[in-house]
Amino acid sequence: MLELLDTIDSLVWGPAMIALLLGSHLFFTFKTGFIQRKLPKAIKLSLSSDPEGKGDISHFGALATALAATIGTGSIVGVATAILAGGPGAVLWMWVTGLFGIATKYAETYAAVKYRVRDHNGFMLGGAMYIWERAFRLNGAGELDPSPGGRTPWWAKLGAVAFATFAAVAAIGTGSAVQASAMTGIITANAPGVPAWAVGIAIVVLVSAVIFGGVGAISKVCEKLVPFMAVAYAGGCVVILVLNGPLLGEAVGLIFECAFTPKAAFGGAVGSGLMMALQFGCARGLFSNESGLGSAPIVASAASTRNPAQQALVAMTGTFWSTVVICALTGVVLVSTMLANPGIAADILANPTVYTGAQLASEAFAKIPYLGTPILVFGMVAFSYTTILGWSYYGNRCVTYLFGRYAIRPYQAVYVVVAFFGAIGVGDVVWTVSDIGNALMAVPNIVVVLALSGMVARETRHYVWDGNLDEADKTPIPQLDGK
Repeated sequence: MLELLDTIDSLVWGPAMIALLLGSHLFFTFKTGFIQRKLPKAIKLSLSSDPEGKGDISHFGALATALAATIGTGSIVGVATAILAGGPGAVLWMWVTGLFGIATKYAETYAAVKYRVRDHNGFMLGGAMYIWERAFRLNGAGELDPSPGGRTPWWAKLGAVAFATFAAVAAIGTGSAVQASAMTGIITANAPGVPAWAVGIAIVVLVSAVIFGGVGAISKVCEKLVPFMAVAYAGGCVVILVLNGPLLGEAVGLIFECAFTPKAAFGGAVGSGLMMALQFGCARGLFSNESGLGSAPIVASAASTRNPAQQALVAMTGTFWSTVVICALTGVVLVSTMLANPGIAADILANPTVYTGAQLASEAFAKIPYLGTPILVFGMVAFSYTTILGWSYYGNRCVTYLFGRYAIRPYQAVYVVVAFFGAIGVGDVVWTVSDIGNALMAVPNIVVVLALSGMVARETRHYVWDGNLDEADKTPIPQLDGK
């Protein structure tokens, strides 16, 4: 089974997917007028609130929830596994996917907010499934009409159902099992007397206490945890970089060299090649920032905003923080630590397991006297916990689209049960299935956003580049019956 999954994983993350992702990132960068230039404005906007906006949670609440779902194992263990599988060069490709992925995150969020709807209670629903559902809807005269009275073509409905289905499944793997597995790995490695089942029960209790309260409860927890845990983790990385100061130049040089040429690193323990570095760098890059995946726009659609451009700008800062900053820090920390301690890579690869990436991260942070290991353990546990919370909301909204509101509670129950099984050990299968699920949900999302790129570019020019960012979008948000 594992060999079959590995084969499927290699196919879906082959040259076609890499070209689709990187090509989309570059395309949207130019299509939006290099929207990355607006990062300072976007960061400032993310810290503000707008009482005149339409939505359920604040700009920062939506960003914190999205960051909670992205700054997780992908930012620590994901970077480590990318280095061990694709060589140090994978770090550069992760960073590149983040830098240009900022534009894709902007575009997909813009489309999601523009085509969001309200549920039976008036709460916002959005994401690629509603983009497919509304953007191509036709009225009786055969004209485009996103109102509820229009008719959605079968192929658009298929795109919507495909995305929602893949996302609901991916949420269980990426958001629940993978994170619970990572939490158990880091806790039991540093506290051997704690049984995995006990960690699993604790995860179920702590997750259930929040996710059954809806997006409001999830965003409140994430608003408090995310800034604190990110600063603490980044601070630990900076300390390690200072300790490894004499090797930083060599580490950065090795990352660039291995990104473009075949080279054995760390005494021959880790090999690299362009395609391997590209494959694992892009795959883990998407896993860390989710640009093009279509996940973050689901919660961004619930944000209180005057127009789609405002929340799209806020959402794109998530990619900046998660990959351009956090993953880059992690990558340089790990590479410089392996250069400073050549035996680490050889010892880890002598007995590779699903926890190899976590082990590498543990070895690096252990170099900080007294505080290193506690910082990593806290960071991994907090990152994984908040990721479970964030992805639970994504799965919740997708299940609502597919089956209606009565399917939410059963899905949440399955979600926490899977977290328990992830905690007690499901091995390499979890990571592989998550990789496949991420790729499958990315395809319908990227396709629909590419199809609407002209609209995104045109309206971005009006709101962002023509200075109308404070203008309210007066288009009514339709309410769905029976959802």
